[in-house]
Amino acid sequence: MKIPARLQVLCDDGLIDEVIGQLMSGKEAQVYMVRCGEVLRCAKVYKEADKRSFRQATQYREGRKFRNSRSERAAGKRSRFGQQELEQAWLNAEVEALKRLGRAGVRVPATHGFVDGVLLMDMVCDAEGDPAPRLNDVSVSPEEARLYHAQMMTEVVKMLCAGLVHGDLSEFNVLMSARGPVIIDLPQAVSASGNNQAASLLLRDVENMTRYFGRFAPELRSTQYGPEIWHLYEKGVLKPDTVLSGRFEGRLDNADVSEVLRVIEDARAEYEREQARRQAALDDA
Repeated sequence: MKIPARLQVLCDDGLIDEVIGQLMSGKEAQVYMVRCGEVLRCAKVYKEADKRSFRQATQYREGRKFRNSRSERAAGKRSRFGQQELEQAWLNAEVEALKRLGRAGVRVPATHGFVDGVLLMDMVCDAEGDPAPRLNDVSVSPEEARLYHAQMMTEVVKMLCAGLVHGDLSEFNVLMSARGPVIIDLPQAVSASGNNQAASLLLRDVENMTRYFGRFAPELRSTQYGPEIWHLYEKGVLKPDTVLSGRFEGRLDNADVSEVLRVIEDARAEYEREQARRQAALDDA
């Protein structure tokens, strides 16, 4: 295939030996299968800001780290330099999140470099050694749905214990590897303690996973893992190996119920748009 211009630089520098093909195109990036020496990896090429359908909403930017105070002030003023700094912080967020979560034992791809808006990562493979499908593209039994849902709740807990909330977790950014679910797409990850929307975003993440797996195991729909997880986190007793019950009675002090409902509805609308995009792609094929 013709090598995309953004990957040609990495090929010229010897970081990539061959571009094999495109794996997927998402709302913020295109992902390619590449060969680095004898190893197959993924190259995630981030789209330019004006070409992404996923916008850097204020709810994600809050608490994001900048290179220095000058960069942060410029970002707040939304000057041209500030816009550039916002963009750089957005691009760096996924790399930093993947590294932090990898150290915390969260099931995410390992990174192997970030150059000029291109992120090199491990290839996530299925049992046959082929690129792993997205969760949305597989069908599971009720038993598997319960197992995978429990695994995802564990990953959400480990992420939170590492200080992060995914912020856009759904069946479209979980890959089904030979060893179970692997979480991808983290440029919008937020600080659990530094972002006032963290509670709402976590509740939405859990709702998305529960809604999806509830299609195969309906009893999951009545669980309350999101409120339970956040409540334990607020109390300071949440640990990576905390055993969850899926039940919760009480109230969350810093989660605006109306905001939670709004973000859940936003997630449902995004799900419907994604389904429509996928169907349109199939119709055009």
